[in-house]
Amino acid sequence: MGKTFQALTTYQDEQDFYKIEIREKSINELPDGDLIVRVQYSSLNYKDALSATGTKGITQKYPHTPGIDAAGIVADSSDKNFPEGTRVIVSGYDLGVNTSGGFGQYIKVPNNWVVKCPDNLSTKEAMMIGTAGLTAAFSADAILNHIPLNEAEVIVSGATGGIGSIAVNLLSLLGAKVSALTGKSDVDNYLFDLGATQIIQRDKYINETNQPLSKGVFHAAVDVAGGATLSSILACIRYQGVVTCCGNVGGAEFETSVYPFILRGNSLIGIDTAEKPLHYKEKIWNRFSREWKLTGLDAICNEVNLNSLVDEIKKILEGQMLGRVIVKM
Repeated sequence: MGKTFQALTTYQDEQDFYKIEIREKSINELPDGDLIVRVQYSSLNYKDALSATGTKGITQKYPHTPGIDAAGIVADSSDKNFPEGTRVIVSGYDLGVNTSGGFGQYIKVPNNWVVKCPDNLSTKEAMMIGTAGLTAAFSADAILNHIPLNEAEVIVSGATGGIGSIAVNLLSLLGAKVSALTGKSDVDNYLFDLGATQIIQRDKYINETNQPLSKGVFHAAVDVAGGATLSSILACIRYQGVVTCCGNVGGAEFETSVYPFILRGNSLIGIDTAEKPLHYKEKIWNRFSREWKLTGLDAICNEVNLNSLVDEIKKILEGQMLGRVIVKM
């Protein structure tokens, strides 16, 4: 296949500044792989924005097409388990990091990165969920391995972001009483519509809980922020509670003591999504198509095309994005 396609591409100019433009690429330029996928939808994640702007430590070589998420139709295959026409999802691993990613209309990937899109889930819905939704789901699953969620008091930080928004919606679906922690104003209706039972302002919360142990209020937490937010959350978890940690937008370092762990028996669990085993991702995708079918995706997601994506990249880096952005390819 020698056809050409459109792809958002980051490159370095003569002064080594990183620039972004829509370029025409050839399928022959794609890396080796078992499947060529015609991407129908992708989604924008914070990691994509870092790669697209040349942030050190993400992508090693430019020009590059970011996009750690992609869903579409198999266009060519050397694997009989994925014949042409199969609807598939690819999320994480090296896609969009150093392998040409979902912000191009075609990708070429190994078969062990690929999950079949469940029958009761469209490729658009899959990208409305994306890596952010998988992360929220892995967090919920980790909590469920320790405590039941029905009627549990759970706090979610970064509640208006991609992971946070889906976490609020999913945890509410699972019966939890969700407190949404946010630094934004004028988002109460958005969060209540997703299922939050109360809204907590982040800065006030951090100031009021800036101590090794505070009153145990929550059975569990999904923390997207890290930093001082995670420190405060750890101080407020009830006996044998669970905190999942999956982000660092509020800082990579945090302060705590041994007291939440030795006096309350709390657990702090790190959540990684990119390198999760494929069978685990497949299990979660199937849940999203059945018992975890989300009702708030339309409220969470804003659909754009490639030409509008640069503006959305700026928004997510400035902390101005509400919910998620999906990209129609």
